[in-house]
Amino acid sequence: MSSITRYIPKNHVSFILGQLAHLQLPRFIWTPIIKYFAKVYKINLEEAEQPVENYESLGEFFVRRLKPGIRPIGSAWALHPADSEITQLNTIHRGELIQAKNKTYKVNDFLHDPQGLEKYDQGVFITYYLCPTDYHRVHSPVDGVITKVTHIPGMLWPVNKWSTENIEEMFSINERVAVEIKTDRGFVNVVFVGATNVGYITLSFMPEIKGNQFNVFKPLIKDNLNIPIKKGDELGMFRMGSTIVMLYQLGLVQSVDGLQRQYLGRAVKVNSDFT
Repeated sequence: MSSITRYIPKNHVSFILGQLAHLQLPRFIWTPIIKYFAKVYKINLEEAEQPVENYESLGEFFVRRLKPGIRPIGSAWALHPADSEITQLNTIHRGELIQAKNKTYKVNDFLHDPQGLEKYDQGVFITYYLCPTDYHRVHSPVDGVITKVTHIPGMLWPVNKWSTENIEEMFSINERVAVEIKTDRGFVNVVFVGATNVGYITLSFMPEIKGNQFNVFKPLIKDNLNIPIKKGDELGMFRMGSTIVMLYQLGLVQSVDGLQRQYLGRAVKVNSDFT
């Protein structure tokens, strides 16, 4: 499997699959497919905003909204940004984040920001893995102001266990969109990481940012922004599953040891308390 994955044109395959998943066909075709998909991945259809029959494609179901109140907004200063499993949680040490055992990647490369080390060294990072079962919209974990958005084109390696353990600096190779938020305590960064079969990443507040479209050949940086955001506001979505990496500046959250005991390796829900 690993040798095959290396030679598959992952970006092109992901683009095609994303287009197919959003192809609008008669609902009598899509409805049984969606129901089967939901059964296989044990998706709770009672949480979906609309009945299955209302979705015009599998792709639209994949980015379904939830019924109001299903994910109540917590009272803590910071919340979890997505329904997901926390696969890594640690200190950003000397500008490096842990990808897997014996595998790291550099914060400056990951964010495409020469000030990344200065901003986030000794802070905390959290890797949230979204599987097909999960709700795939991402929400702001904090109150603040969006000051910068960086879209970095790249590969679309799968974000599974084999890839994270074997592909050097995979998170700095894959396509990603970094959303930096200035809070009353300092900076946080919500980074959407693309993956194989992710049709594309979109931002709710900036629709011109759209991943895996073969029209961005170098990093696109939009800075000096001043976009207010509240905890629980929708930031964007994955058109198929992938990963969010959260970065917090030093001093913004409690000790790593306590956070690891509470969250590492566990499933969390969007908008629930993190700190």
